[in-house]
Amino acid sequence: MNSFKKLALIFGVAIVATSCQDDSVPNYQYMPNMYESVGYEAYSEADFLPNQSEALLPPANTINRGWLPYEIENSPEGKELARLQSSPLDSMNVETNLAKGGQLYTIYCAICHGDKGDGQGTLVKREKILGVPSYADPVRNLTVGSAYYTIHYGLNSMGSYASQMNTEEMWQVSEYVMKLKQDLTK
Repeated sequence: MNSFKKLALIFGVAIVATSCQDDSVPNYQYMPNMYESVGYEAYSEADFLPNQSEALLPPANTINRGWLPYEIENSPEGKELARLQSSPLDSMNVETNLAKGGQLYTIYCAICHGDKGDGQGTLVKREKILGVPSYADPVRNLTVGSAYYTIHYGLNSMGSYASQMNTEEMWQVSEYVMKLKQDLTK
């Protein structure tokens, strides 16, 4: 009988202990900060950070990854300086650069400039954009540097593509544009 009382007591304690359990919330938290982290709002005050601000400016003289500053300014004089600029890409990887430039050209440029660079893209044929010149036009005096300048800053109704492509990709597209120009002028 004594063992029956002990067994009943253990069984009763087990029932009481498990009846209060809530499966949606853990009963015991050994490190509560790991389960319930403190959230901070962007641009709000935080006592423990420098200047009590969550979003800080990047350190001085730093450059984003994949982006290099373009020393030529956005002006008519800068455009003339850009004409004299040559491509900094490795001349041993011309085929790779042209292949990658062709893919990027198809994505970003062909819709207006056409697959061959003749200024007859889909939007021009549908008369959504007018006045897209051919790369073969001798008046344009197109060079690899001026093509990069135009991609970087934009020109007339063409906007800048510096936010869509990194520096290397813009040079690859510029080299591909020169290949299209060469193909058109044969």
